[in-house]
Amino acid sequence: MFTFRILPLAGCLLIALPGWAQQAPPPSQPPASAAGNASALLRQLDEGFAQVFEKAAPSVVVIDVSKRTSLSDDAGGSGPDGLDFFFRAPDAGLRSPLRMQDPPDRSEGSGFIVRADGYILTNNHVVKDADKITVKLKDGRQFPAKVMGADDLSDIAVLKIDANGLPVAAWGDSDKVRIGQIVCAIGVPYAMEYSFTIGCVSGKGRSGLTPEVTPYEDYLQTSALINPGNSGGPLLDVEGRVIGMNTLVNGLNRGLAFAIPARMLQDASAQLIEKGKVSHPALGIRIEALAESSLREQIPGVTKGVVITTIEPDTPAYKSDLRPADVITEIDGTPVATAQELRRQVLSKKIGQTVTLGVWRGGKNLKITVAAGEMPSAARAEVPAPAKPGQGVSEAACGLRLANLADAPAERLEGLKTSIGALVTEVDPNGPAAIAGIQRGDVITEIDSKPVADATAARKLLKEHADGKAILLFIDRKGQKTYGVLKIER
Repeated sequence: MFTFRILPLAGCLLIALPGWAQQAPPPSQPPASAAGNASALLRQLDEGFAQVFEKAAPSVVVIDVSKRTSLSDDAGGSGPDGLDFFFRAPDAGLRSPLRMQDPPDRSEGSGFIVRADGYILTNNHVVKDADKITVKLKDGRQFPAKVMGADDLSDIAVLKIDANGLPVAAWGDSDKVRIGQIVCAIGVPYAMEYSFTIGCVSGKGRSGLTPEVTPYEDYLQTSALINPGNSGGPLLDVEGRVIGMNTLVNGLNRGLAFAIPARMLQDASAQLIEKGKVSHPALGIRIEALAESSLREQIPGVTKGVVITTIEPDTPAYKSDLRPADVITEIDGTPVATAQELRRQVLSKKIGQTVTLGVWRGGKNLKITVAAGEMPSAARAEVPAPAKPGQGVSEAACGLRLANLADAPAERLEGLKTSIGALVTEVDPNGPAAIAGIQRGDVITEIDSKPVADATAARKLLKEHADGKAILLFIDRKGQKTYGVLKIER
């Protein structure tokens, strides 16, 4: 019965499709008009990319650098050097940089002209420690160049050559760039001058790409091929406008490249040209995301925010009503959930500008105003590692020894900014206090948000502390305000 049923079906198919068993008909051809339209579109794309290069290339320069030192002289350096991109092995994560071998004494990078009277923008790591810099223009002319200003934090530098009437790069709006947008790059990869590559914007606001934690990691990610020598060159939109500066790559030929956005470039270059340095706004706090904080279990009712871990002495935050362990939930009405979000908001302010912070403290929502100050040139935003669990609830079991300030030797009091509190005279290197970051010479000013007048008061508060809960210590460290969390395990 099964065979009988299948045969009529096969017959019907053969009748319905006569010639199916002999030869399949040739595929239908698209109308001539459709083929013509496709070719016209390809010609338009071809012409469009060529026009981008022709428009932007005259403002791009080749930077020849002679160095006094090589990377091997600074194996433990604190930032990018020369043409040293942050290359990584194919199986490495973004946070595992693999440096290239030492570059030769002479190396090449890229840059672009931002003023007709000879001002050129590039990466600081291209020209850092340079003994001699030569700039070559698209028309073949060469000029000696000098560094007018450089900024380590943003990795931006401005050069000056003695020339006028130069072609100037047009700026695009990096804030309006969309993921998926086509972009182009021009540079000098492996000494191949004026190489042109195409890709798209793969991401925005990328951070955490370098070993150093800086507030200036706000990169555009692109799939345009970037290699050694592209550093300092422009990332362009399809109108030939600069939307970024190519700065980092993640491995060779992997389509993972990163550019400093034009918004940041314009602000930094204007300051470097005017005064030779970049003034960075700052509040004077060290921070970490609430989700990563050791205080997370101590703060019910708040799900997103940024915890103040430390307040630096003689800073705007120190002079304000902010306190360690405060949770910042917004700045000028804009919610913040991560340390990077708060940093970006602060960096968008002007020095001296007053900002209003939404702060959660002890179950209350507060509004605290702070005037942005200037970040010290050597400052780096740091995120302390979360404290690990401790043991015990008594003074000894907490791994520290306390004394009254009045009873301490004079040398122990040197540099202290407070006359009230309990002085930490000893810290067990394996105890919970050490794990929480408490140091010898710290002054405990509060325990569980209760003031500490002296060592006796501190011991009393420790004794009264409820079992099973972490202990929150407020610390004065020679003027620096911070905190430590001792977690109790039974």
